[in-house]
Parts: sequence; structure tokens; C-alpha cells
Amino acid sequence: MTSPATAPVAVPDTTPDPVTPSAPGDRRRWLALAVVMTAAFMDLVDVTIVNIAIPSIERDLSATFGAIQWITAGYALAFAAGLITGGRLGDIYGRKRLFLLGITGFTLASALCGFAVNPEMLVASRLLQGAMAALMVPQVLAIIHVTFPAHERGKVFGMFGAIVGLGAVSGPLLGALLTQWNLFGLEWRPIFLINLPVGIAGVILGRRFITESKAPKALRLDVVGVVLVTGALLMLIYPLTRGRELGWPLWGHLCMAGSVLVFAAFVAYEKVKTRKDGSPLVELSLFKVKSFAAGIAVQLTFGVSLGIFFLVWTLYMQIGLGWSPLRAGLTGLPFSLAVSTAAGLSVQKLVPRFGRKVLQTGALTMAAGVLLYIWEAGRYGADITTWQMVPPLVVMGLGMGLIVAPLTDAVLSDVPREHSGSASGLINTVQQMGNALGLGLVSVVFFGVVDDHRATTPTGVASAFEAGFQNALWWVVAVLAVIFLLMFALPKRKSPEPRVLAA
Repeated sequence: MTSPATAPVAVPDTTPDPVTPSAPGDRRRWLALAVVMTAAFMDLVDVTIVNIAIPSIERDLSATFGAIQWITAGYALAFAAGLITGGRLGDIYGRKRLFLLGITGFTLASALCGFAVNPEMLVASRLLQGAMAALMVPQVLAIIHVTFPAHERGKVFGMFGAIVGLGAVSGPLLGALLTQWNLFGLEWRPIFLINLPVGIAGVILGRRFITESKAPKALRLDVVGVVLVTGALLMLIYPLTRGRELGWPLWGHLCMAGSVLVFAAFVAYEKVKTRKDGSPLVELSLFKVKSFAAGIAVQLTFGVSLGIFFLVWTLYMQIGLGWSPLRAGLTGLPFSLAVSTAAGLSVQKLVPRFGRKVLQTGALTMAAGVLLYIWEAGRYGADITTWQMVPPLVVMGLGMGLIVAPLTDAVLSDVPREHSGSASGLINTVQQMGNALGLGLVSVVFFGVVDDHRATTPTGVASAFEAGFQNALWWVVAVLAVIFLLMFALPKRKSPEPRVLAA
């Protein structure tokens, strides 16, 4: 299970495009819309569907907990590393071409995941799947933009939002059902193999109905920037996920310390790249806007909290409490519904009236739900029921819904229009990076506590996982407190017009 916050941000591009939108009477554009929305739905469901099957994967492949983390974190890391470059490749070589390449690779990677014979093959396939998603997903909004005239885009983006919400709600339940049914004795494998017919249909229909388009002035690729930021993330996240199993060796600490230097080298290179040809991977001038800089920090820390919570939550229910995938999936439904309800309410009614106070209320509400969950886990122990979990999950979902929907708009409110595309791409990238980092931290905040508890208190798996779950949730509370404070730097109200950055 994961959150709708992982979905791509729908920010209309203001750059003129040489491709004329399809004529209003052209029905092909609606078929093209169906194809790209189906691909976006497939990607979102694939993210949300995996966590619920993690315990089954762990048993079937005899995967270590470190491998389990990489099955989820590897996808997020590859997706984050390639997201901005994927969008730029579409601008240069054609959005249709990159979309078809991405969906073909995503489908192939799904097949490799479904037929994986060991944890190493599954992790490698998930990395490939994330990289292909990074080619596919950025083209979706760009294709919508050039396919539909301006007066229709509002309705189309509304439909896109509905698809995102549907994917967030249906993914965990679909994963639970496919795992529980054990179709053809394949156990967890159908959660990946279900992408094959969808992906093949998307390739065939996409070739026929999507119109090719390119940006009139596409920026150059920043390959060095991609290598530096990916290397820095790997140097940080790999030791986090493997360190516990290897006894926290010295090289791991040196790698994590070295990642800071590589990040610094990345920033220095981006400054040089900006002066040289004006096409850096990250537009550093955006960070001169206080609200944007604070918003990026919020996105990063929020991604960390989600990365920690959703994986730990699944392991707690299925391994710690021994629940079936279906029971765990159904338990998550009230949370997803609460997120969707609060998200719609916050954007339409609350934020226009109360501004950033809505987001801060969301952080406090979500923290209150987490605290209630901590109390219930300790109070009821292994005897906790689904119905007892509903109140904290609903409170958490309402809080999260107040944050996820209006956050992007708040972050972009003071960003100049000409930088809206790169800013929105950076928002998506940073949240995925935070998610990968949170998944890496699970080794420290959850598995480390589980190991220590089982070594010192021989009371069984349930007690150890309960202790690990509670400890991880305390970390989530701490992160939400940081998010609440960072939100003071967001604008109180949305600015009427984005300001112009000084050169």
C-alpha cells in the first residue's frame, strides 16, 4: 500500500507547442486519452499493489528483509532518478515515441518481475520497471496538453485526478485479491503479470491513436547531473538497507558520509551547467523562492514518512499479526477513502478560505491519527482487530488528504510560469527520493528494533513486530512535526500572479 501522493503532479505547461490540438470533432483524441490514462493507472496501481504482496514474496523467494526493502525502494529510486530526464527526452525526441518506449519497457519489466526466480532478479526487474515508468509517466500530461484545446483541458485533468484516486483506492485491494486467490498456483506473481495484456494493448492502440509532438526549444540532456544525483542517493540508501544485515560495516558509514560530498558536487556542477548552456537537470534559481524551497523540503520529508509507514504497516499486519493479504487490503480501504474525501474538500472548499492553515491542520491531524495508532497497538497487542484500526486510519487519512491535494499548488504558487514545468518535475522527483529514503530507513527504525526485541525478549514474532511498528510510528510523528514547522514558510494564500525571478 502507498499513497496517492506518489502520483505525478498535473501542472499545465505554458510553453507553446508546434502541434495543434486535435479538432473538437476528432474522436481519436479521446482514444489517445484512454491509452495514456490507462498507462498512468497501470503505473499507480503497480506502486500500490506491491506492498500488500511483500510478505508472500518474502516467503516464496526466501528474500531477506534488505531485499524486500529494495523491491520497493529500488522502484522509487529508479523512478526518481529518471523522471526529469524522461520528460526532457520526450521534448527532444517526441512524446509519443518515448511513451511507447516506456510502456513497452514497463510491460517487459513486469513480465520479468512476474517470472523472477530469486530476490536478485526481482530487485533488478523492479529497477528496470521504475526506469521505464520514468520514461512513460512524464509523457502522459504532455500528450494531454498537446492533444486537447485549452477549453477542454480542465475537464480532462479532472478525469485524470479521478483516475489517480481510483488507482490509489483499488491498488491495495486488487493486490490483496490477486495474492489471496493464488491464481494457477502463482501466488504473488499475478500482481505483475496483470500488466502484460494492459501494456500490450496500450502499445498497439498508442501507435495508432496518439499524435507525435516535440517541444520547440527542448533543453539539452544533463547526463552528468543524473549520474551525480543517482550516485549520491545510492551511496546513502544502499548502506541503510544493507547495513543491519552486514553488521553496520565501516564502508557503509563512509558511503553515507560521502553521499553529502557527492550532493555538493552535484549542486556545483548544476551551477556550471546553468552558466554553460542554460539546461541544468535542476533549476537552482527556483530555490531563491522561499515558498518553493520550503515546499520541496516538505515534499521530501513527507515522502520519507510515507516510505516508512506503508511498508512497516503491511509487515505489521501480515507478518506480525498473521493477517491474510485480503484482510490487510480491506483494512486499508477506510484510509484510502478518507484521503480521497479530504483531498476533494480541501481543494474546493477549505484552502481558498484558510490557505496554508489547512495543510498545517492536515499535518497535525495525521500526527494525531498516528499517535492514536501507537496507543492502540500497545493497548490491544496481537489481539487488535480491523475495526479497532479504523479510527486511527480514518484520522490519518483525513489529515493526509488535507495535505496531498493542495500542497503542489502551494509550492508552485510563487514560481514563475516559465519554470512551472521544471518545478513540477522537481516536486515529483523529490517526493520519490524521499519515499526511497524512507524505505531505506525501515532497516533502522523497524527491523533493528524487531531484531533487538527478539534477541532480548523471547515473546514471539507478534510482540517484536508490535515494538518495531510503534517505534517506526514515533519516527513518523517526528517527521510530521518537522513538516508542520516547514509549512510556516509556505504562502498564507496563493499569490494572484507568480513573480519573476531575478537573474
